[in-house]
Amino acid sequence: MTVISEIAPDVYRICTYVSAFDLQFCQFLVKDDQPLLWETGMRQLFPEVREAVAKIIDPATLRWISFSHFEPDECGSLNEWLELAPQAEAFCSAVGAMVFVNDGARRPARGVTKNDLIETGRYRFRLHHTPHVPHGWDAAMLFEEVNGTLLCSDLFHHGGNAEPLTESDVVGRSRHAMQGMQASPLADYMPWTPKTEARMNELAALAPRTCATMHGSTFRGDGARALRDLSTAMREVLGGP
Repeated sequence: MTVISEIAPDVYRICTYVSAFDLQFCQFLVKDDQPLLWETGMRQLFPEVREAVAKIIDPATLRWISFSHFEPDECGSLNEWLELAPQAEAFCSAVGAMVFVNDGARRPARGVTKNDLIETGRYRFRLHHTPHVPHGWDAAMLFEEVNGTLLCSDLFHHGGNAEPLTESDVVGRSRHAMQGMQASPLADYMPWTPKTEARMNELAALAPRTCATMHGSTFRGDGARALRDLSTAMREVLGGP
C-alpha cells in the first residue's frame, strides 16, 4: 500500500512499505506552480507512485525532478517520469549529471550547485553537494528555504512500517539500523571519511525544521541537533577503530 502524507506545507510524502525488506521507500512531491518530485522511486514502483502523484497533481504537469545520487530507489524511474511529463527537467549534482545521469536519461539533467536557486513559485530550493554522504561521490541534499525542509535521502534511515511524521528520536532508530547492517553484506554502504563530519555540520548549519528521509519517518523538530547527533552515531558505528 502506498500512503500519502503532508509532512510540511505543500510537501507530500509518498510512501510504499516493502515487507520483503521491512523498509519504506518514500518520494516527496512539492505542490506548487512548478511541481517538484524528489526521488523517483524504483521502476517497479512507478505505477504506484504515479497513481499517488495523480491524487495531488496532474502528473503530466511535473516541472522538476531531483534526487540525491544514482541508485534505483533514487532515480530508477527517471525516464518514465520524463516521458510522462514533457516539460519536466531533472537536476542533480554537477558530478551526477556528468558521470552517471546524462548517459542514460531521456533528456539531459541540469547539474547544479548550492549557488543555483530553483524556484517553484512559493518555494525556493538549493541543492547542497555532499560527496559520500550518505554514499556516492555524486550525492547531494535538497533544502527548501522558506519552511526549512531538508530532503535528506538515506540520512536517518530506519526500518519497519514507521509513522509518516515524528517529533521523537530518529537518531536512535537510525543507529539501530546501522548497527544491524554491520553484520551484513551492506556493512560499508555509508562510509565514514575524514570529511564526513564537516559535511554533516554544513547540513546542520541550515537549521532545518523538517528532515524528510527516504526510508522511515520524517523528523520534525531541531534538525540541526538531530544532524549533529546523527553524525556522532555514524562516527561511532561506521568510523572503525
